[in-house]
Amino acid sequence: MAKTTRESMEFDVVIVGAGPAGLSAAIRLRQLDPELSVVVLEKGSEVGAHILSGAVLDPSGLDALLPDWKEAGAPLTVPVTEDRFFVLGESGQIRVPNWPMPKLMSNHGNYIVSMGNVCRWMAEQAEALGVEIFPGMAASALVMDGDRVAGVVAGEFGLEADGAPGPSYEPGMELRGKYVLIGEGVRGSLAKQLIARYGLAEGREPQKYGLGMKELWEVRPEVHKPGQVTHTMGWPLGGNAGGGSFMYHLDNNQVYVGFVVHLNYENPHLFPYMESQRFKHHPLIAEVLKGGKRIAYGARAISEGGWQSVPKLTFPGGALIGDSAGFVNVPRIKGNHNAMLSGKAAAEAAHAAIAAGREGDELAAYAEAVAAGPIAKDLKPVRNVKPMWSKWGMYPSLALGGLDMWVSSLTGWSPFGTLRHGKTDAAATGEAASFAPIDYPKPDGVLSFDRLTNVAFSFTNHAEDQPCHLRLRDPSVPIQTNLPAYAEPAQRYCPAGVYEVLRDADGGDPRFQINFQNCVHCKTCDIKDPSQNIDWTTPQGGDGPNYPNM
Repeated sequence: MAKTTRESMEFDVVIVGAGPAGLSAAIRLRQLDPELSVVVLEKGSEVGAHILSGAVLDPSGLDALLPDWKEAGAPLTVPVTEDRFFVLGESGQIRVPNWPMPKLMSNHGNYIVSMGNVCRWMAEQAEALGVEIFPGMAASALVMDGDRVAGVVAGEFGLEADGAPGPSYEPGMELRGKYVLIGEGVRGSLAKQLIARYGLAEGREPQKYGLGMKELWEVRPEVHKPGQVTHTMGWPLGGNAGGGSFMYHLDNNQVYVGFVVHLNYENPHLFPYMESQRFKHHPLIAEVLKGGKRIAYGARAISEGGWQSVPKLTFPGGALIGDSAGFVNVPRIKGNHNAMLSGKAAAEAAHAAIAAGREGDELAAYAEAVAAGPIAKDLKPVRNVKPMWSKWGMYPSLALGGLDMWVSSLTGWSPFGTLRHGKTDAAATGEAASFAPIDYPKPDGVLSFDRLTNVAFSFTNHAEDQPCHLRLRDPSVPIQTNLPAYAEPAQRYCPAGVYEVLRDADGGDPRFQINFQNCVHCKTCDIKDPSQNIDWTTPQGGDGPNYPNM
């Protein structure tokens, strides 16, 4: 095949991803030097289209980046008024008192927000500073100059299903920069390549993940309590998996309802999406949702490894920022503030390097700023909560994790040291014969819904004639390996119904089908497949979910 010829554009800094990390980096770069040329590439159809987060926002990242955010009209309008924690049983709950919890667990001073709308507002601030933002431009490949990352390829359109250029083919462009900042979010395809190419995860613990599923509801005015934050653990997961839920009351009689399943579960029969639907029938939640209506749905993976799983942050020519590095504080269920702080720190390092006449080297000052600054201060005291839960279960981790957070936050020292995660989430998957299948109640269409109905509320769209962006390393593995050994868990762990095992009416040989049009870009398949046979890659720009107010 002839080599594709592409035009190129030169910038001082190329940023992949218009999330909180990428936009913070862009804003900070132009604050430091209005003459720097900065471009942000976003694979969603618009900024915010692919942003899915809880979200209760700790404003410390915005405080550091844009101290006048209130006067500038940032969409942080619902301060947290009440924090509630519950352990659920099937029909009741026990409230966990707030007083014994470490101060870091308090949401006082935080805001219930749509991170999609926060990013839309941040994009406006960036553009006002002269940043170029290109939505609908998926960065699909790295541009290398020797061992250095010199840019990315973006904007390739018109490939046929077999990967060959079609009649309307556009080869895309090479966007080259003195430095390239990768802020794709969790398990991004370029970040995955960079971590492997440069060995960035060597000496670190495996990254751990959760699957978060979220719905936006409009509820009855009499049950709406703006600013109320509720977190739960326990039922319906029980001993099958770690995880929990959130319910956040924002404005306009709207409520976010979310459910997180830790992806290190063993039982391959577990069906995370159905767990999330069963959860909504608990009286604590059903009382709020009944009589309301679901407005939107989405899902995404969450990085849960914590401080010991953060990879090396720099490589020749650039750096990982935000959730591409994994800066989520698991017990706080927060990472957006750290994403913003990481983007700011990377921008300051890149600016200093360019001002010194450098380009294409490693931004060591960025890694040093993360290790010595507020991100490390946020993540180190909570680093053992996730491995405690994984090793010892919910109740011991509540007690020991609380103790560890108290001691660590007060003294900077942990009595447990730094616990290890051990296995990847894929390797944690057990064989189907060792576990009993789980019988899930049928969704009632009122509080709970089947997957495909809910996926319609993610407003997902993919051009059907493009190559499938969910690539099997070996097409035989799903049926020949995963089906007999693990009951092919892709049928269940995907929250969008992308993967199916089909049989003809006469009961013939099974076949594996990928409905990539349904994909909400959560990356769970790339993470949880026990054979590590699925590579999530970017579809053409603009495709995927179109989240409103999420």
